[in-house]
Amino acid sequence: MTSMSLDKIRSRRKRRGYLEGQVLVAMPGMMDQRFARSVIYLCAHSKEGAMGLIINQRAKRVKFADLLVQLEVIDEQEAIRLPKRAGGMQVLKGGPVETQRGFVLHSSDYHVEDTTMPIDATVSLTATVDILRAIAHDAGPYQAVLALGYAGWSPGQLEREIQQNGWLSCEADADLVFGADLESKYARAMRKIGIDPAMLVNDAGHA
Repeated sequence: MTSMSLDKIRSRRKRRGYLEGQVLVAMPGMMDQRFARSVIYLCAHSKEGAMGLIINQRAKRVKFADLLVQLEVIDEQEAIRLPKRAGGMQVLKGGPVETQRGFVLHSSDYHVEDTTMPIDATVSLTATVDILRAIAHDAGPYQAVLALGYAGWSPGQLEREIQQNGWLSCEADADLVFGADLESKYARAMRKIGIDPAMLVNDAGHA
């Protein structure tokens, strides 16, 4: 995995054969333990490389309300009175790159010009504090998760990893991306592909 410029991601264009807006599912033989049994939503994929967020790993010892206070989005008293949706916001371990940086993956009902990056018709990405402020005041998107860090691939790297049977892929859906039951996402993604995880062998890829 490698770091890549989000400016390059913004300038990407969808091309036939790229997996932007789909979900990557780690093969059981994944050697990199950071990605073992991981489910990754691909925010961008082009000749410039790829960028995605792990959507089934919880950030340890990080609560959304505490993060808002640390970032001075709200004060401690406001944290106690957060709207229900904000209070239950998932904080995920998005990947090993730029782990101190936050990315909000959210439904497309929220959009800020020049800040929000639409990924497809239903999912967008925003990486500024404005969306956190909106969520804290119950004015944010209907569905959202906050990811700390991201997974990045240099040009051609993801394609090679898929060819080497490191990843499977499947279509994304709202429950898989935003659902609160993180522990079941890996098995659900496998079933969505049509594979029983217990029967999977490490000799075939799916892209």
